[in-house]
Amino acid sequence: MSVDKDLISVQQARDLVEAAHKAQTELARFDQARVDRICEAMAKAALREAARLGALAVEETGYGVPADKQEKNRFAAEDVWNYFRGLRTVGVVSETKDVVEIASPRGVVAGIIPSTNPTSTAIFKVLIAIKSRNAIVLSPHPSAARCINEAVRVMREAAIKEGLPADAIACMTTATIEGTEALMKHKQTAVILATGGIGLVRAAYSSGKPAFGVGPGNVPVFIERSADVPKAVQDILTGKCFDNGTICASEQAVVVDAPIEQAVREQFRLQGAHFVSAADAEKLGKIVATPQRSLNPAIVGRSVDVIANMAGISVPPGTRCLMADVGGVGRDFPLSMEKLSPILAFYVVDGLERGAARCFEILRYGGMGHTAGIHTRSREAAVRFGGEMPASRVTVNTPTTHGAIGFSTALPPSMTLGCGSWGGNVTSDNVSPLHLMDIKRVAFETRPVKSVRPAVATSAVSAAKAPPTSQRAPVTAAAGKIGRDEIAAIVDRFLAGRREEDTAQAPRQSAEIEAGSMDTGAFNPAQSSSASMSSNRSAPAGNGSASGEASTKPQRPADFPTNGRTAIDFVSEDDVRRAMQKGEKIYVNARTIITPAARDMGEPAEVFAKV
Repeated sequence: MSVDKDLISVQQARDLVEAAHKAQTELARFDQARVDRICEAMAKAALREAARLGALAVEETGYGVPADKQEKNRFAAEDVWNYFRGLRTVGVVSETKDVVEIASPRGVVAGIIPSTNPTSTAIFKVLIAIKSRNAIVLSPHPSAARCINEAVRVMREAAIKEGLPADAIACMTTATIEGTEALMKHKQTAVILATGGIGLVRAAYSSGKPAFGVGPGNVPVFIERSADVPKAVQDILTGKCFDNGTICASEQAVVVDAPIEQAVREQFRLQGAHFVSAADAEKLGKIVATPQRSLNPAIVGRSVDVIANMAGISVPPGTRCLMADVGGVGRDFPLSMEKLSPILAFYVVDGLERGAARCFEILRYGGMGHTAGIHTRSREAAVRFGGEMPASRVTVNTPTTHGAIGFSTALPPSMTLGCGSWGGNVTSDNVSPLHLMDIKRVAFETRPVKSVRPAVATSAVSAAKAPPTSQRAPVTAAAGKIGRDEIAAIVDRFLAGRREEDTAQAPRQSAEIEAGSMDTGAFNPAQSSSASMSSNRSAPAGNGSASGEASTKPQRPADFPTNGRTAIDFVSEDDVRRAMQKGEKIYVNARTIITPAARDMGEPAEVFAKV
């Protein structure tokens, strides 16, 4: 019975992500101390197993050098963890008087692991995911699935002992292209960390999920005429030969300033490099590139002797690196591409400007945005060179392999190096736990915003505390609009009447009944305990008062019919509330001022009656 590996891989991806999602909801509630204890335990476990995991990676993939794999594992488990140990990833992570930053995990991370740096990349991605309170599911390169799963097992067991939910770290055992796509596109996958070939990185970015992809690194390094030549050559060979050139930040081409060409060539020979003849360079080019001009995986991470045998060329015993003079850059010059093996292209130019131009060409042919290097005694030359490079990292006087990952520079230590927009990546950073968190920012007002309309009171009580009349916003009338000054006068009379209502209430009501301004069964705020417009409203309408102040009483224009009832001038929220409690009506006309709050309360209850 045949077994469909793709179906198995797809189902495994779905199961692992769903389980990881549940585990992450628990992990998200852990405090900082608990998260750090878990990460500490994982880092120590990976460090203890660094040598064994390195040997296992070489045994399974055939790439690299066991001792160098061990060092990469150590770097991921120790240097990375020590650098981020004190990073706050829970709760408030930064606070000033004006802005408070609060960290939130993203959810489930899909980690795509390459065969060139399998165990070290797995260690790195697991650590930064858990540090930022995310769960992680890894998809290993099929040719490195065993060693990657073993690295994950070592870390997961240590984490579980410290209380991490078991499903928060997982690794697929059957990884196919279809399974990896299912992992990246799963609805519960929150973010992707993709390390691998350009096709895989493009798939990550086309998955519809936030993704941190890593492009190829065709790294050029320029030796400027003021450089310390012996050290420059030593650094280049150290970086190029480390783990047989499998790190994507390793040097791929040397560009030499013409005045120091011979000194540089001599130093390379003295330090173990071998310049091949033009005929041998052609043979070498045929095994480096496939007929489609892509990198031949058979040479990746292989030793000089293996590669020389494959090409059918002879090299001196003890040769560390193969070097070839190359006449140009592009498809017609296969040795100008990224080689991921101990092979270097060699170019000679005259001056910094031409050196930068040649390095730009090399980056454009498969390494945009990744890394470039320069060796110089001039800080100004280094900065000028860096300004010309379409690269996210420009290392100075150090191996690019070690400088780019933060081993020999002050860059954040990382096994995932973003290439920015040059390389079609979302970031140019060395990826870290910071990229796996969402940061919420609580921002307090620092500069008041001017408004053409100041805050408006919502009740008569707050209206009494409102700004001066000249600053008040207009109040909507029952129909149409009246002048601002008239509105202010009405409100002033209304408030003045309220202050005297306790002593004048009974006489006022009696007088209003006699004058026909109050109708039994209807509520008129003008006669209530809260709505007298004047202390003189006890006088009959039209007759004035003994003191001659009848002009303060609301006048009813002749063109507004009243049906025997008097419309009042001003209605507040309190007036509406009392009318509703008594089951009475409030009579209004086109000139009645009704506060917005009173209107919102009264209209649905049909309290207002027009006269």
